[in-house]
Amino acid sequence: MSPGGAMDAVFKALADPTRRRLLDSLNTRNGQTLRELCAGLDMTRQSVSKHLALLEDAELVTPVRRGREKLHYLNSAPINAIAERWIRQYDRARAQTLTDLKTALEENPMSDTFVYTTYIETTPERLWQALTDPAFTRRYWGVTFETDWTPGSTMIWEENGRKIVDPEQVVLESDPPRRLSYTWHTPTAEWAEGAGLGGDVLAKLRDERRTRVTFEIEPRGDKVKLTVVHDGFEPDGVMLGMVSEGWPELLSGLKTLLETGEPLPWT
Repeated sequence: MSPGGAMDAVFKALADPTRRRLLDSLNTRNGQTLRELCAGLDMTRQSVSKHLALLEDAELVTPVRRGREKLHYLNSAPINAIAERWIRQYDRARAQTLTDLKTALEENPMSDTFVYTTYIETTPERLWQALTDPAFTRRYWGVTFETDWTPGSTMIWEENGRKIVDPEQVVLESDPPRRLSYTWHTPTAEWAEGAGLGGDVLAKLRDERRTRVTFEIEPRGDKVKLTVVHDGFEPDGVMLGMVSEGWPELLSGLKTLLETGEPLPWT
């Protein structure tokens, strides 16, 4: 979809009050089934499904399969894109509406899962390389991994010149160039110092359970759809708040690097 077409789809999706109510519902509690979303609306399941389909087409909602269930999550990527690229084309009132919506979508809904979907002009193989090759990850993330990327292998993270070593940092799934999953790193004192975090924040992070991140890569014409599912958080936990702010910026840097050859200025 062209940038203009994507923008049109977002505004079309947001124009309907029912679809805005669905987004509000997900912003209150992210990761709901169709049945749960229907419970808050006085309309048929089929009608709600049609509204959700339009939200998915506009990439404002990302569905994630969990067993037999399909859970629906907010996706702030299209609002971020509009705010970054086109917001100056609109009058102040519309710009403020977009800014308010962007803020709402980036707030931490009550959930144990963060989901983000973006489309990148690249190939699945190139994207896989960007997710695993230290020469790439260092440029847009500032992180490198020591691992052979086979399931069960341990991972050593290096960030800000500090290595994070823990036997529970492991590769969970590796199916190049389609799917990659691994456990998140341990919040060590050295890492916290490099990240500028105080002892109180570190203590809270250490009390939270370990999370995992999964990258799903799907070819879509001349683009690749990348869905990041980071789950296992303590609802409203400190780590959830950190990655909810960090992933959109990080993935924007990844997209820019792959499409232009240069990272974003702040990466």
